[in-house]
Order: sequence, then C-alpha cells, then structure tokens
Amino acid sequence: MRKSAIEITGLSKTYRGGPRAPEKAALKGIDLDIPAGSVFGLLGPNGAGKSTLINILAGLVVKTAGKVTIWGFDQDVNPRQSRAAIGVMPQELNLDPFFTPRAALEVQAGLYGVKKAERRSDEILRLVGLEDKAEAYARTLSGGMRRRLLLAKALVHHPHVLVLDEPTAGVDIELRQMLWENVRRLNAEGMTIILTTHYLEEAEEMCDEIAIINQGDLVARDSTANLLSRMDGRRMIIQPDGEVGALPEAEGIEAELRGDGALVLSYQSQATPAEAVLEAVRSAGIGIRDVRTEQADLQDVFLELTRSR
Repeated sequence: MRKSAIEITGLSKTYRGGPRAPEKAALKGIDLDIPAGSVFGLLGPNGAGKSTLINILAGLVVKTAGKVTIWGFDQDVNPRQSRAAIGVMPQELNLDPFFTPRAALEVQAGLYGVKKAERRSDEILRLVGLEDKAEAYARTLSGGMRRRLLLAKALVHHPHVLVLDEPTAGVDIELRQMLWENVRRLNAEGMTIILTTHYLEEAEEMCDEIAIINQGDLVARDSTANLLSRMDGRRMIIQPDGEVGALPEAEGIEAELRGDGALVLSYQSQATPAEAVLEAVRSAGIGIRDVRTEQADLQDVFLELTRSR
C-alpha cells in the first residue's frame, strides 16, 4: 500500500469578488499529507474552507494554485484517474427522485466507466441496508435512507479514498451506528476515510489523525492522541461530604461550585499535582464523598486553536 493517499502542496483558492464584494481567499496555501489506510478527520468552523478543499479533491472546484495528488495521480496531469480514485458522500441530498436506488447506482457506475460485469450494485445496497428498497423511487425514501444511498453512490467505482462530508448531520442514532460500522469495515479492508464533522466526539473516537482548518489556513495537523495531549488542563470534580463554606484557594487552582453541588477544580497537571489539589480541598475543611478527574477533549483543543484567529 502506498504511504500517502492524498498529497496537497500549496493549495490555494480565491473566489473573485463582484462589483461590491472583495475577493475571498477560501484556502491559503494548504500543505497536507493524508496517510493511506487511515481515518483522517478534517475539522474547522463554518466557512473555514473544508467544503472548498473537498470540492477541489472531487474535481468540482478549480483550484487557484497548488498541487493535488490522489492515490499517486496528479489532478492536473491525470484528472480522470485522480477522480476515479476518490468517492465523495456529500452533505446535500442531491438525488434524482425518479431513480430507484439500484438504477441510481447503475447510472453512477456507468458515469465512472465501470463495466457491467464489474458492477456490484446489489452488494453495495446490502452494505448500506437498502436491499429491500432497491426498486423504490428515491423520492419515497426517508431522509436517513437517502443518506445511505449517497454513501452507496460514493462506493460504486471502488474508490481508494472515501470522503464523508458531515455524514451524520441530523440523522438518528440507528443510522449513525450503521454508518460507523460500515466505515470501520471499509477502513479495515484498506480504504482511506476522510471525515468532516461538527460532532467532535465522533472525530475523537473514529479518527487516527486530524487536521484543523480555520479561515483558510491549516492551524493544526497531528494524531488525535497528540492533539489531545497539547491541552494540559485537568478538572477534578468532587462530590462534597456536606455543605461547602469557603472555596479552596491555592496557586494554580481555580475552584467553582456548580449548581448540582459538585465542586470543580481546574488546574494544569504539569504544574500542579493532583495531591496538591486534594490538599487544598482538605485545607478548606471540605470532606470528600466522591472524586473523579477529567482531561481536555477534542472540543477544548478545537476551541483553543480557533479562538484567537
């Protein structure tokens, strides 16, 4: 297997302005390498440039500058091969309402030049749980089923790379679980998955590596574990054994009494050991009935990296 599924160098995209609107730089010289066989998270706030990047990868938007290589194929040199190497499940429900799921997959496969003998429409429909709806018109499908069909269409040409653009936005728990089961299965078979999501807990659970884009710039790119380790903050949540009078006071510790009666102490673990936090609690005359600690999650990292920009 090749080391990189996608290589991006100096990728820029500037949208021309109108008579009253200035030019907008959606991407500002992005350099990004996505390992083959990984589940890679692409995160950022609304308007950060994620959709522009995905549309460039899919060949739907023409870049202003830079180089994009997908599965070893340079977009400028081998555009057909690079497009064939990637499948995209879009966020928008862009389906022909008068096509059945099976017909939609057959048409999609034909557009990619997949020979009839090599098509596996029924297999893909089983994979996404639509085998019993194979001959139903798309307009009769529920919103969740339409999302399943979008995933199926992205798989018809056997892509090496699958892009999931906000795949679980507004879907129910059952569909979300089905989707992630399929993602894990496809990834285990060697497919590279690129995921954009606003559900940071999903990215934290699913992704091996994560890139964060903000205002067209790449502000972070690392393994999920390393990104989380950047945040040294800890929270100790204590259930007091009785009423709390004065809050604990000590250098490097911030104390807060929540409405549910829990005492929350925030501190930096490298500068302040947990024993010092407990000692401050005892010095304040507070008995401890229960205690647990929390460390930073991906949401904390995300906010920290995008807050100041």
